[in-house]
Amino acid sequence: MSTDPEIQLSIFREGAVDLISEEDLRLKLKKKTKLRIKYGADPSAPDLHLGHTVPLRKLKQLQDLGHQIVFLIGDFTARIGDPSGQSETRKTLSIREVQKNAKTYERQVFRILDQKKTEVRYNSEWFDRFRPDDFLQLTSKYTVARILERDDFAKRYAAKRPIAILEFLYPLLQGYDSVAIKSDVEVGGTDQKFNLLVGRELQRDWKQEPQVILTLPLIEGTDGKDKMSKSLGNHIAIQDTADEIFGRTMSIPDHLTVRYFQYATDLGVSEVKRIEKEIASGALHPREAKARLARELVRLFHGTQKARAAEERFNKLFRSKELPDEIATVSIARSVLKDGTVDLVTLLEQSGLVQSKSEARRLITQGGVKIDGVRMSTADQRISIDRPVVVQCGKRKFARIHV
Repeated sequence: MSTDPEIQLSIFREGAVDLISEEDLRLKLKKKTKLRIKYGADPSAPDLHLGHTVPLRKLKQLQDLGHQIVFLIGDFTARIGDPSGQSETRKTLSIREVQKNAKTYERQVFRILDQKKTEVRYNSEWFDRFRPDDFLQLTSKYTVARILERDDFAKRYAAKRPIAILEFLYPLLQGYDSVAIKSDVEVGGTDQKFNLLVGRELQRDWKQEPQVILTLPLIEGTDGKDKMSKSLGNHIAIQDTADEIFGRTMSIPDHLTVRYFQYATDLGVSEVKRIEKEIASGALHPREAKARLARELVRLFHGTQKARAAEERFNKLFRSKELPDEIATVSIARSVLKDGTVDLVTLLEQSGLVQSKSEARRLITQGGVKIDGVRMSTADQRISIDRPVVVQCGKRKFARIHV
């Protein structure tokens, strides 16, 4: 890779929403050939999804330029919960929950990053050693008025929704992480911009050269509306099976296909633009474009052979049975399961495919319910949900259901 600052600057800029500031980055690249580039993730859930891979792919690109990636696992801050984009206070996690989730993070990120070239840190390293005086010094650096400048805090305050004092601390704690690891650049989603800027200011307070901020887009989930989130059930986890990744990718709205190609695969810019032009001209059918996207995503996490097999199974199930490509993904509560299964009537009701249990029983009796293309015959059947299942009610109602 080139060490020319201007060439590197163009690579940093590629796909970025914010780069604050470009001139600061240019000066850093002229002074140092190896920048410390920070990316933090709170282990608030055990699985990383495609949304997390957007910054991870950028980090791999910068890692290939020879820069030092510092992957920060926020095992301390996860116990608070990042308030970014939240309309209410998050549930506080226990230390045990956080530690359990953190164990999976290192294993997952190294499916993208080079483990030998990545520095992994936990912010409990410094925050567990913080004394009351340290917290007093940190909290004295910011005012309540400045914290309330955050859009999500301002909206909650105006709507008279509660904001915990603990949440006010979060941007300061994340900002101090940059001080602790002497970050040159911090990468994050656009929802992290406020927190990243706090880090830039705190570094000045600690007499460090302020970090450059690089933000990347948040990709929408499979519903095509909200950002990808496990809590919303609209995510594609990188640990999903090949069939799950392929099926969920095929369920996304057509308008997301190019966006996923751009931010969730390793295809080059020119190839993504070519795909976009072919879709727009009609030379490439949206379904075929989506199938290629699904193959690319499965290949990244499971290899080419499993990608081909997943596509064959998908086509056999959907094309031969004339099922629609776009099927909504629906989550049901784990509490309704017994030994990993749920009775068919409850499954239909919980998925929202029927209005009542009596309607569910009537449809089953009439032969109008299918699971993965197989017609259900009795209402007392129990269905295993160890993997997502495609449920059909009547001729037009479909849902891909998972726990």
